[in-house]
Amino acid sequence: MEVAARPRPRASVLNIDAYIPGKSPEAGAVKAYKLSSNETPLGPSPLAKEAYRDFGDHLQTYPDGSARALRAAIGERFGLDPAQIICGAGSDEIIHLLASAFLEPGDEGVYTEHGFLVYRIAILAAGGVPVVAPEKNLTADVDAILAKVGPRTRIVFIANPNNPTGTYLPAAEVERLAAALPPHVLLVLDGAYAEYVTQADYSAGIDIVARHEHVAMTRTFSKIYGLAAIRLGWCYAPRAICDVIHRIRAPFNTSGAAMAAGIAALSDVEHLDKAIAHNARWLAWLTQEISALGLKVTPSAGNFLLLHFDSEAEAQDADLFLTERGLILRAVAAYGLPHCLRLTVGLEEPNRLVIAALKDFLESKRPARA
Repeated sequence: MEVAARPRPRASVLNIDAYIPGKSPEAGAVKAYKLSSNETPLGPSPLAKEAYRDFGDHLQTYPDGSARALRAAIGERFGLDPAQIICGAGSDEIIHLLASAFLEPGDEGVYTEHGFLVYRIAILAAGGVPVVAPEKNLTADVDAILAKVGPRTRIVFIANPNNPTGTYLPAAEVERLAAALPPHVLLVLDGAYAEYVTQADYSAGIDIVARHEHVAMTRTFSKIYGLAAIRLGWCYAPRAICDVIHRIRAPFNTSGAAMAAGIAALSDVEHLDKAIAHNARWLAWLTQEISALGLKVTPSAGNFLLLHFDSEAEAQDADLFLTERGLILRAVAAYGLPHCLRLTVGLEEPNRLVIAALKDFLESKRPARA
């Protein structure tokens, strides 16, 4: 038997392309605005910042490994049984935990064509086989997903709304998917952007989890709550699924400072409402203004927009042009959308600067249309 010259990872791990976050502004003379990572422009609640600072007096003590107070606060806020809530270092960690717990090597995990890149990473890291279901009009398609479910399928991931497209599945379609999946296949509903959705036919998944033993919902404090830097997320799932995750998660996977900030953030409904109102106003404005420039924009239910250019080269040129003006957007070629850029809704100043810069870019690249 051949002996390896060095420790050898599982073969599927070497098939993972490392996740590359949205780029950040570089130091320079131009004032820069980061519109690449779907961070809230309003920042966290003042109550959350105060709670985080106050926790500085307790850094020597281990956090509550059960996240009891945070689970209670989440349960109170959303009307859930705290025993059915799992907390973690961002919803990314919980996605990895679910894949690790429910995939045997060789089992299949399904996600959609332009779905969140972490799903593929989590499936491969668990030794599973990623299976991609095609989308229809950049939107998850229930029938296409079901067509990809086979005898080795053990988990299905759906981001709703989806990043980077901003599209969503109505509640009736998600329920249809949950009802049609075999009971041994875990359906994971990723609701990272759920708080931003204003459409009446949407459900983040709480009611769907309540009706099914094979559905889990993940949420995050990184987006509308503005706590991305301290990594905090949660999952609502049937008790049997929670029991499994408790067996494999790290004993102190959620920091005390993050939990204190999260509890305070949940209590500040006024700040949450401001963030929702700000996004609703400027998402609509940006959609209208960018469309008026002649660019296609995918209608979005999140806090970001997918902008379509004529070609991959034009998207790259636009990215460079905007970056030189201090406007940092997200290239999404890794999502199979090389001709697109993703724009996060910002404060008024960068929102208006983006429109002005896009106008100048298009006039320089498409003079005949100007």
